Amino acid sequence: MKNNAGLSASQIKRNRFTFGIGTLGRDMVYALFSMFLLIYLTEVLALPAQTLGWITAVIVAARIFDAVTDPVMGVVVDNTKTKWGRFKPWLVVGMISSPILTVLLFTDFGLSGAVFVLVFAVIYVLWGIAYTTHDISYWSMLPTLSLDQKERERIGAIARICANIGLFIVVAGIVPVTDMIARHLASASGQFAAVDIDVLTSEQLRPFLIQAYQYFAIAAVIIMVLFMLITVFGVKEPGLVHETKATPFREMIKIIFKNDQLLCVAIAMSLFMIGYVTTTSFGVHFFTYVYGDVNMFAVFAVILGVSQIGAQIVFPLVSKHMKRKSLFTLAMILVAAGYIIFFFAPTYTMLFIGIAGVLLFVGQGFIQVLMLMFLADSVDYGHWKLGKRNDSISFSLQPFVNKMGAAIASGIFTVTLIVSGIQDARTPEAVAPEGLVMMRFSMLIIPMILIALSYFIWRFKYKIDESFHEQILTDLKSRGELE
Repeated sequence: MKNNAGLSASQIKRNRFTFGIGTLGRDMVYALFSMFLLIYLTEVLALPAQTLGWITAVIVAARIFDAVTDPVMGVVVDNTKTKWGRFKPWLVVGMISSPILTVLLFTDFGLSGAVFVLVFAVIYVLWGIAYTTHDISYWSMLPTLSLDQKERERIGAIARICANIGLFIVVAGIVPVTDMIARHLASASGQFAAVDIDVLTSEQLRPFLIQAYQYFAIAAVIIMVLFMLITVFGVKEPGLVHETKATPFREMIKIIFKNDQLLCVAIAMSLFMIGYVTTTSFGVHFFTYVYGDVNMFAVFAVILGVSQIGAQIVFPLVSKHMKRKSLFTLAMILVAAGYIIFFFAPTYTMLFIGIAGVLLFVGQGFIQVLMLMFLADSVDYGHWKLGKRNDSISFSLQPFVNKMGAAIASGIFTVTLIVSGIQDARTPEAVAPEGLVMMRFSMLIIPMILIALSYFIWRFKYKIDESFHEQILTDLKSRGELE
């Protein structure tokens, strides 16, 4: 079967890298937003609990709204027809708007109370809309680049590797880099003697740390724009699928719910992401309040980053020798083992915590690529079953899932901080033992239950294996709907 019509071997290879590298900066920005905006609000701006409660309500509501609008954006992209294609115009729109709003989110306007909440809400909602424009168009481009499962795995693995490089640059770098910038700014201010810079209290350092976060955000969005330009100018679409009629908005829900395999993947991914993001959200707080050394968070992040990216580098090799069903089961076993070891690990040593992290993130690295492939195959299945191809509507469920997961995880995270007393404690010594137990329960037990549920839903409801997918492509070709 001809799966890369009209492209040379060098262009096929170029597509793998120019597509994948485009998300490195995007995921730097998304990691900054999804994992460290709450850290910025709670630990840097040090919002009072009452304001944080309102902010939490805004975040959860905005992320749910943003997630619901993702399929709408999918319809818009699917119906876009320009000489630059369906996807690239929206990549450019998002590439221009997202950086401005990201910097605004990490800018202290000196506001407080209701005015702070209102301004934050407006910027936050606009940020979600801007990011959606390029996120939907980026990922929905993937299934159009090849119909071959193995080639999709190569493209998807490279994209996930680049995404996680971007993510872990932020995760590992933000604490030491912003601390270094803040101390440099404090020294340059002339307010402190040189010998005092290394022993400044958190309150003395706070105004400079606020500024440091803004500088970090500016650096991240510059990188985002540069790498997205590589995708915009480097990727060439092969034109494998025949043009289909425009999709009316009224058909959007039907397309999603009649594609039972897409729905299965979306539900399983949602449960997994809620658990995964809940765990990662507590990272800085765990090393601050449980382990007792926030600087070890960067070390731990490097361990996790190497584990996850390493797993994705070897994924194409492993997938040659294992069926996807077996590989997904193995990945879930690794994740479960990681959670169990983490829960019982002594909190005064990194040895067992590190082992748990390696297992968890090797498994999670495999799962990220596999979920991407399940979505791509569900696009073909929907085309086969419904007689119409909707790449963008189908792939809009990936950011939908991520945002819903992040919304619910944010709620679990902030409610835990408030109810456990951690948000008002400010120091590890001031946190009651039961508060730390509550945090460990929210960080580890709740996610483990959700991830187990996600596996069982996938295990018993997802049916697109390698042979079924090949039959789908054969049928579509015989119907004259594929090249």
